[in-house]
Order: sequence, then structure tokens, then C-alpha cells
Amino acid sequence: MEVISRKKYADEIDAWIGKGLVVVLTGQRRVGKSCLLKDFIQRHENEIESHLIYIDKEKKNFNFIITDNQLNDYIDSQLQSDKHNYILIDEVQNILRWERSVRSYITEENIDIIITGSNSQMLSGELSTLIGGRYKDIYIQSLTYKEFLEFHKLADSDDSLMKFINYGGLPGLKMIGLDDDDMVNDYFKSVYSTVVLKDIIERHQIRNVSFLNRLITFIADTIGKPNSATSISKYMKTQNLGVTSNLVLDYIRYLNDAFIINDVKRFDIHGKKILESNGKSYFGDIGLRNYCIGGERENDIEKIIENIVYLQLVYDGYEVKIGHLQAGEIDFVCTKKNSRVYIQVSYIIANEETRRREFGQLRKIEDHYPKYVISVTPFVRESDDNGIKHLGLRHFLMNGL
Repeated sequence: MEVISRKKYADEIDAWIGKGLVVVLTGQRRVGKSCLLKDFIQRHENEIESHLIYIDKEKKNFNFIITDNQLNDYIDSQLQSDKHNYILIDEVQNILRWERSVRSYITEENIDIIITGSNSQMLSGELSTLIGGRYKDIYIQSLTYKEFLEFHKLADSDDSLMKFINYGGLPGLKMIGLDDDDMVNDYFKSVYSTVVLKDIIERHQIRNVSFLNRLITFIADTIGKPNSATSISKYMKTQNLGVTSNLVLDYIRYLNDAFIINDVKRFDIHGKKILESNGKSYFGDIGLRNYCIGGERENDIEKIIENIVYLQLVYDGYEVKIGHLQAGEIDFVCTKKNSRVYIQVSYIIANEETRRREFGQLRKIEDHYPKYVISVTPFVRESDDNGIKHLGLRHFLMNGL
């Protein structure tokens, strides 16, 4: 199978090699973490001084590695003392007490370790406790629009953008193709079942599976809208599902841990502080979100665009918050190092009323950080409205801010 190198991630992984840290690739299942390991192998396997030890816990060949002791035995049998050893372990959380083994080998000379996992608790719990910060977490997302074009051999066009809006960026779609909607739907069904079963139901021993599925559908339908555990609990009661706010909070945490959704907090722009209530949720892949809802995208287009912009901003290295003003809301407040940008997302700026609403909100911010409106308004690539830049969605996805 052809492995397409994703340059950003390949460069980041290579940059952390030799630094004495465990490189940890996290992200939702099926976003391409395994392929990044295979890409690493292809890029380094011909180096005379290197030796690669690859363990894929999703393959039956490695079913015999169940515990840390069995992992140690296998690695010891493969190590070559006269070379630099790279230990690559895919879906490491499927090995009991794996973190003890990783802790032991990272202290050895001539060893680098790269592991993948599909649950954020792998970092905040087991690994961070045992090795005290001696790791580098690299969050792997589904394909960006530019990567989507490369994977599917498409030119940048409105038609390609519509495909991306409909199908999202899971790399496995390359093998399925985009021409048969039934096959694509079956693929998403398989991904959804695997992620929900392995990373949520089995891991957390979920009993109320019906509510879990209803919650996922509800969040998919309300991306980009403020929600709270209390409001979701009240809504579920109108649907004859009596669930407590605490249960809602637990299940939302499980969805975040599995990277199915990303919760985004609100930021008080004038007060310059994080607000704990009424944040928003966005899906880690828009294609999976669309599968959860079903039907056409026509009535969802604005919230889908907002989700896509959010994912691109995270990919571009921004820390993203929802902007709160007394007189309204700013879609995204984005920070990177010491810089900040404000962003409003709209479908089409078709009339003066819409323009006043979207651009006017940004004018209420009393500082001089850059401000942008991103939309799919026809013929707009990049323009300026009294200091506020208006970017076409395709232009933004291809070129950034």
C-alpha cells in the first residue's frame, strides 16, 4: 500500500528524534497515525546506522505481546547494540503496563521511542505520571483540505471543496474513493463503530449505549453552538431520556478523550480571562460528523464551514477559543506565541445587513490585533474592508491567514 508522507508531521517527528523524549502520536482512530509510523520506517530504514523495531498491536502477529514483560522480552530480542534503535509501537494502550516498559527503554542510550494511541488519558494519566514530562505529544488530525487534494489527486476547485465539505479528511477514504456514496457510508459506519466501541464503550464500560449514540448525534447537530451539561440534560428529558448533568459531563469527557470531538472554551476579550460555561464543541473530522447526522449538507453549511475553519486553525498551530463580548460573540480568538487574531466565519456575505453583522462584531474589539472574516462568498479570495481582511474559504485553506 502506498504511504503518502504528510510533511508537517514527518518533519515534527524527525525534529524530536534524539532529544531523549518519547514521541507520542495521539489522535482519533483512522486519522493516519499508523501510516506516519510506516512513513518514518520508509524514510529511515536504509540508514546504515539505524535499526527499526516495529510493533503493531492491531495486527495478529503481535497478539502474543499482552503485558509489559512480554513487550520487554520482544524488544530485547530485537535490539542491536551497534546501531541506533528506533522502537515504534502502534496502539500501545493495548499492552498492559506499557508505560513501565517505555520508561525503562527511554533511559537507554541509542534508543528512540515513537508510540501511538487513541486516547488522551494515555498522556494525562499513565505516561505523564511515570516519566514526568519526558515526552512530546504530537496531535494528529485528519487531512487538511490541501492534503485531501493530494491524497485524492484533485485540483483546487469549488467542486473539490464541496467534496471535502461532504466527506472530510479521513485518509482511509483514499482506498475507498469518493464516487460511490454507499461504500463511503459503509466506511464511515465501520470507523464510527470501531471508535465508539473500542475507545468509549469498552474502555469506560458504558452501559447506556443508547444515550451515548443520542448524545453524539446531538453534538454533531449543534456544532458551533453554546452548550452545557445542564442544557443537554434538559433536552434529553424532552426526548424521554432521563440523564443527569454529571452523566452528560462524563460522556462528553469520553468523547473528548477519544478525539471524536474537541471542546472549546470561551474567552472574555475585554476581561481577558477564560470563562468556564457555555463552550462549544467541534468534530475532529467533518466527514464523521456528517455521517452521524445523515442527510444533505444544505441546511448545515455554515456550521460545517465553522468546524472546518476551526480544524485548520488548530493544524496551523493556533490555540483557539470562542470570543465573548458584552454585545455578542466572536467565533474564534486565536493565539500563537505572543500574537493574536480574531476570526468571524460566515457562509456568504450576500447583503449589507450580513456585512454589518459579521464585520461590525470585529469592529467592537478595541485592540489592534488582526481581524478576519472567512466565507465562501463567490469571487472573494482576499480583500480588505477598512482594516478587516475578508478571505474566501478556499484561499484560507490553501494559504492560511
